[in-house]
Amino acid sequence: MMTQPGLRLHYAPDNASLCVRLALEELGLDYETTLLDRRQKAQKQPAYLALNPNGLIPVLETPDGALYETGAILLWLADRYGGGLMPDVQDNGRGAALKWLFWLSNTLHAQMRMLFYPEQYIDGDEQGDALRSHTRTRLRVQLDLLATATDARWLDSTQPSAQGCYLAALLRWPSLYGGPSDWYQLQDWPRLLAFAQRTEARPASLRSAIAEELGATPFSAPQPANPANGSAI
Repeated sequence: MMTQPGLRLHYAPDNASLCVRLALEELGLDYETTLLDRRQKAQKQPAYLALNPNGLIPVLETPDGALYETGAILLWLADRYGGGLMPDVQDNGRGAALKWLFWLSNTLHAQMRMLFYPEQYIDGDEQGDALRSHTRTRLRVQLDLLATATDARWLDSTQPSAQGCYLAALLRWPSLYGGPSDWYQLQDWPRLLAFAQRTEARPASLRSAIAEELGATPFSAPQPANPANGSAI
C-alpha cells in the first residue's frame, strides 16, 4: 500500500462505497474505514450528516476535506493519485471517459435508485409497482446502450478505470435488489458479463470482496453480502 495519511472511507457493505473501495485498492492507497450500520440508520445521525448532509453513503475524508457523491470521489482519486484510472486532462480520451463516468452517476445509478427505493419518489404500493416496472424497462435500454457503445473502450480493457470501479457494483445490484430475476440476466449482455468476470478476478476486487463478504463472483454471479458487521440494506 502507498502510505497516504488522511483517507478514511465511511462505508456500508455492498453500498456505493464499494465503488470507492475498489478505486482505493486499485491505487494501492493506505486508507482507514468507518462502518456505517444501516440497521441503526447511522448515515442519518448528526455525526455523519456533518460530513454529508444528504445522509447518503459514501463519504471519503481526505486532506481536502470530506467528499461525497460517488462519481466525484472517483474523479478526485483518479486526478490526485493517477494510477491510470482516468486519462490525463490533455488526453484525447478524457472527454469520453468523463462522459461515461457522469453517465454512470447521473443516469444508470440514479435510475437504479428509483428501482430500489421507489417510496422515495412516489406514494402508494400500486404506483410504486408501476414505477418499478417502468424502471426495469428503462434500465435494460440503458444497458443495451452501454453494451454497444463504441467509445466505451474501458469496458474491454485489462486496465482498471474509474468508470469500471463504478460499473462493477452497478452490475451487481439489480440481480440482488431489483425484484424478480427474469428481467435482469447479465448473460444478456456478453460484453458486460466479460467485463464483470475480468474485473472480479483483479486483486483489488478480491480484497474488496473479502472485506465486504461478497463471495467469489461478486459482479458476474452475485450472491447476497454476508458481512460479519453491518448490513447492506
